[in-house]
Amino acid sequence: MDSAGQGPATILIVGPTAVGKSALALALAERLPLEVVNADALQVYRGLDIGTAKPSLEEREQVRHHLIDILDPSEPFSAGDFRRLALPVVADIRRRGKCPVVVGGSGFYVRALVEGLSAIPPIPESVREEVRELWRRDGLAAVGKRLLTLDPVSAERIPPEDTQRVLRALEVVISTGRGLADWWSDEPEEGRLEIGCKLGLTLPRALLYDRIDQRVAEMVREGWIEEVRELLRRGCLPTSAAFQAIGYRQVVRHIRGEWPLDRALQDTARETRRFAKRQVTWFRKEQDVHWLDGQFPERALSAASGVILRGRENDQAEH
Repeated sequence: MDSAGQGPATILIVGPTAVGKSALALALAERLPLEVVNADALQVYRGLDIGTAKPSLEEREQVRHHLIDILDPSEPFSAGDFRRLALPVVADIRRRGKCPVVVGGSGFYVRALVEGLSAIPPIPESVREEVRELWRRDGLAAVGKRLLTLDPVSAERIPPEDTQRVLRALEVVISTGRGLADWWSDEPEEGRLEIGCKLGLTLPRALLYDRIDQRVAEMVREGWIEEVRELLRRGCLPTSAAFQAIGYRQVVRHIRGEWPLDRALQDTARETRRFAKRQVTWFRKEQDVHWLDGQFPERALSAASGVILRGRENDQAEH
């Protein structure tokens, strides 16, 4: 898919939420001519700024970012959509002589970009509506129960609170008669994306969890509750795709009077910690990741620069 002659090879920066991925990318931009390709499943949505820790406008003026603010909150977004949009962006960045740096904690999106996906047939609208009606009428637990019957492998692998993935898995198995794992085992429709290097940021679990708690509190101070109120006022439905994300669904419950604020924030922090644990497990299974200690940003930056430089020297030697 890539070739070294088309420009600098693509760099990945991965790791759990709140570990410092965006900060590392911005720091690298002071040393390398790069542009950031967002691989966060929520930062694609317009209006979801504070609760997704989206790079600020100032940061986006400093370094060009792609695939941010491209969808309305009601629009679904899948790993396949991400790959379809990201590939031409990566190619264009390279053609202009800059380095694409893919930054995000959505592990399946990153894997889809690098390795490709098998071609799952389009899901009929009637099936989509059937699944969503089950969800609206009986709740996500009922969707998960039916998924367990039809596709137990996916039901086991997908976190039961991950609304979009649970709905998607049930749609696929109803529509095609095959579970997601069966589809993923097929050869990808398109080839692999060549990667220059994979950088992973890590933190001791206690420190990571502290950062998550601090981030949730800071988001509230920055106006997160007001952000969600405004989205609802503008017509975003509580059932919108984006509002199924950790944090947003809890804040919606608070705004609707179902939960006090303390409960919503405690549940957000707890679910985010669980999500971060799953992210760590996912990325630890990935091959060829150069792990950097997020406790010491300057050291991580120096180490990342060294990895990138050595990779380029090796690539030049091979060609």
